[in-house]
Amino acid sequence: MTVHFIGAGPGAADLITVRGRDLIASSPVCLYAGALVPVELLDHCPPDARKVDTAQLNLDEILAELTKAHEAGVDVARLHSGDPSVFSAMAEQMRRLDALGIAYDVTPGVPAYAAAAASLRRELTVPEVGQTVILTRIAARATAMPPGEDLATLGASRGTIVLHLAVQHIERLVEELAPNYGVDCPAAVVARASREDEVILRGTLETIAAQVHEAGIRRTAVVIVGQVLADDNFPDSHLYSTTRTR
Repeated sequence: MTVHFIGAGPGAADLITVRGRDLIASSPVCLYAGALVPVELLDHCPPDARKVDTAQLNLDEILAELTKAHEAGVDVARLHSGDPSVFSAMAEQMRRLDALGIAYDVTPGVPAYAAAAASLRRELTVPEVGQTVILTRIAARATAMPPGEDLATLGASRGTIVLHLAVQHIERLVEELAPNYGVDCPAAVVARASREDEVILRGTLETIAAQVHEAGIRRTAVVIVGQVLADDNFPDSHLYSTTRTR
C-alpha cells in the first residue's frame, strides 16, 4: 500500500500530470482538499472509490483515514492543490507516515505561481532584470515566519517576490516592500489562476491595494512584485545567442 501525494494543480482540472491522473484512477481511496482541488478530478477515481474531503479535517483525522487505508492494503491518492512542495502541509503528514511505517511517494503538480505567471504572460526570470524568484508568505493567523524571513529582509535583494496566502493583507505587503522596491515597482495579483473565474490585476505597489479592494479579492490569490512584470528593455538570453559556441 502507498500514499500518493499528488499535486492537483492551481485550479483548472486539466492542469495535472498524466502520472497524477493515472494514480487517481488506480487508487481505491482519494483524499482531497475540497475547497481548493477541482471536483472534476474526482471523475478519474475508480467507480467505487472512497472519496474524503479533508477541508474540515484536522491532521489526526487525516492520518486516521490514511491508516485505515493502510490496514486495508489499498492505495490512497492524496490530492494537494498546486504543487505539494510549497505551502501544502505535506511535510507533517509524511513525518507521521514515517513514524507509522506507511509508504508514500510524491507526484509534483503545477504550482499556483507558475499558473499566475502564465496568465500574466510573463517570464519571472528575465536577463539583466531579474534572475531570482522568492516564494514566501507573511505571518498572520498561520505559523510564525522564521527569523530573517520577513519582507524587509527578503526584499533587500529586489528579486522578484511571489507571495502566497497574503492578499488579505495587501496594505501590509505594500508598506513592507515599498522601501526596497519603490512605490512605482510593478505589481500584479492573480486570483483563482487558470480557472474560468480568474481575475488578473496589474499595477504598481502604489496602486495595487486599491485594485484588490475594488475587485473584492480576499483569498486564493498570488501577489507578484518585481521589475520583470513590466520591463521589456532587456537583452536576449545567451541561450539562443548567435555568438554562443554550440
